Amino acid sequence: MEIILKQDIKSLGEKDDIVNVKPGYGRNYLIPQGFGALATPSAKKVLAENLKQAAFKQDKIKKDAEGIATRLTDVKLSIGAKAGETGKIFGAVNTIMIADALKQQGFDVDRRRITFETEPKFVGDYIANLNLHKEVKVKVPFAVVAE
Repeated sequence: MEIILKQDIKSLGEKDDIVNVKPGYGRNYLIPQGFGALATPSAKKVLAENLKQAAFKQDKIKKDAEGIATRLTDVKLSIGAKAGETGKIFGAVNTIMIADALKQQGFDVDRRRITFETEPKFVGDYIANLNLHKEVKVKVPFAVVAE
């Protein structure tokens, strides 16, 4: 019996895979639990079309991310923070500050996609990692300056 999986199942396959299972397993467990659907010829055509459209959307998202990445290579940010005489920052420089600085430069990047190589604790130069897409990552240098 052929089943189209609706979600990942550890020992069976991943979402949108067509797998062969015993009829009882498919009828009594996978289909009633909502983990799969019968792989009829019409369901296979719908699946193929959905996969084609998803691949097209992913290509567009990746191309947009690559375009932003090429424009971000020349960007150098400056983040102002209150600091003591030794250069230690009061408070913290966080991803929200980096996202706001990028927005002022004309880049709209979600703060959840930003990470730091080392946490900025002192005045100086640091690097922020931007994960624009699962295959497109950019390193943006930024400087923490005392206000």
